[in-house]
Amino acid sequence: MSATPPDGLRPEPQPAAALSGTLSGTFVEICLEDVGGARVAAEGGANALEVCAGLADGGTTPTLGFVRHCASHAPGLDIRVLVRVRPGDFVHSEEEVDVMAADIEAVRAALPGPVRLGFVVGTLRPDGNVDVDAVRRLVSACGGAPVSFHKAFDSVPDKVAALELLGGLGVTRVLTSGGAGPAVDHLPVLAELVRRGGDDVRIAVGGGVRPGNVVQVVEETGAREVHLRAPGSVVSRGVSAGYDQGSRSITSADVVAQVMAALGR
Repeated sequence: MSATPPDGLRPEPQPAAALSGTLSGTFVEICLEDVGGARVAAEGGANALEVCAGLADGGTTPTLGFVRHCASHAPGLDIRVLVRVRPGDFVHSEEEVDVMAADIEAVRAALPGPVRLGFVVGTLRPDGNVDVDAVRRLVSACGGAPVSFHKAFDSVPDKVAALELLGGLGVTRVLTSGGAGPAVDHLPVLAELVRRGGDDVRIAVGGGVRPGNVVQVVEETGAREVHLRAPGSVVSRGVSAGYDQGSRSITSADVVAQVMAALGR
């Protein structure tokens, strides 16, 4: 059951028929960390990639080599690079912001030309509100490339105010579940954020989005973009001194295909 939205987040009803017509136009972003996953997502019809490392820890900044690999194997897709210096909380020191700004500049220098490059950042103060100075600096480092604010947004206490604030800082997209836990627990909140963000700050719904619920998520929130992993696994080859757990995670062509089929694509 969807959570009851807090005061100020009461969505206006939207006709089901109007929403159902948006399914096939839903923009699909696949989050990945596996070499080869970019090709799988592109061949499956995805529109964008979020390129990451360390997804078991919530995601961290990928290597330049991996970013180049994804860009070269998914031509024409938006390549959004996660910039997160470490796992754990989203409260970053000045030195950590320095490193993230330098990482952004290094990616921009490494990917000249026609790549549709964007960045995904997120920095908070200890009280859970947006760290304005840090975000302003990171947006500046992006040099005009589109900037998304990642799921650190789920921890912000006043999401409506934060949405407006981020728009003023130059953020054009927010990735969110609408709160702690999966997106399906916060559909009314997400619907209101989609309405308020409009075209200025697009809401990408992520967090537990899967083939079996993607239609519900889109229809009940009006979101035009969804974000998800498409997880599969393969048996590892060989042994590695006890560190090999027998399998590893990859981007699954079957899961991508199921999502696209559910959306009528």
